[in-house]
Parts: sequence; C-alpha cells; structure tokens
Amino acid sequence: MDKAGILFPMVALAALTFSVLILVGVRRFRAGFARRVHYDDFMLGESARVPADVMLPNRNMMNLLEMPVLFYVACLAYYVAAQVDGVALALAWSYLALRIVHSGIHLSYNKVRHRLVAFAASNVALWAYLLQSLA
Repeated sequence: MDKAGILFPMVALAALTFSVLILVGVRRFRAGFARRVHYDDFMLGESARVPADVMLPNRNMMNLLEMPVLFYVACLAYYVAAQVDGVALALAWSYLALRIVHSGIHLSYNKVRHRLVAFAASNVALWAYLLQSLA
C-alpha cells in the first residue's frame, strides 16, 4: 500500500482548518463594517460585546487546533514508519469525516447534543487510530 495515502486525510483536515480561519475573518470584517464590533473587542481575544455569530467560527477554529494535533502527529508517524494499511486509512478518513460533521454542526444550527456526539465519535476514532499505530 502506498504510504503517501495517509497524508491525504491530513491535508484535507488542514484545508478544513484554513477554511474555518477564512470564515473567522469574514465574520469579523462583516461585523466590523456593520459596526456591530470594534477592533478593541479583539484586543485580548473576544470581549463580551462580540456577537455569538461572530464568535462561533473562532471557537470552532480553536477546536480544530486542539485534538487534531494528535491526528497530524499520528499521520506523520504512520508515514515515516511506512506502516500504512487499510485499517489506518479507514480510521484516518473516519476521523476526518467526523471532524467535518462536527464543524458543520457547530457552524450551522449548533445543537450541542448533536455536536457532542460527533465530537465524542471523532475522539473514539482518534483513539483507535493512535492505538492502531502502536500495533
């Protein structure tokens, strides 16, 4: 099996992260132009005056920079060790799909129970992925 295949889910997750980063900027600039926020509202992160629809993409961005770090490390470990197999690829793509679902829920209707299920399932997939790398 081609070991480079393990890099594709990693690149796709990075693309999702950059997409959300763009959304952070779009929402902030739109809110600024509409005078819903002032640049001082972001001096120390986000003040209490920042509306939820402007704050939400930034929170999702933070989510994409927390647990996925372990995913990136594991992908690189699989690649370097040339231990890529069908199980590793399936778990990597599953993790990516669940992170996309989580972000989709978070950035759209944001029902916490649904988001929690996607987040928990992605963590189970990540845990299995990490354990598989030790096998």
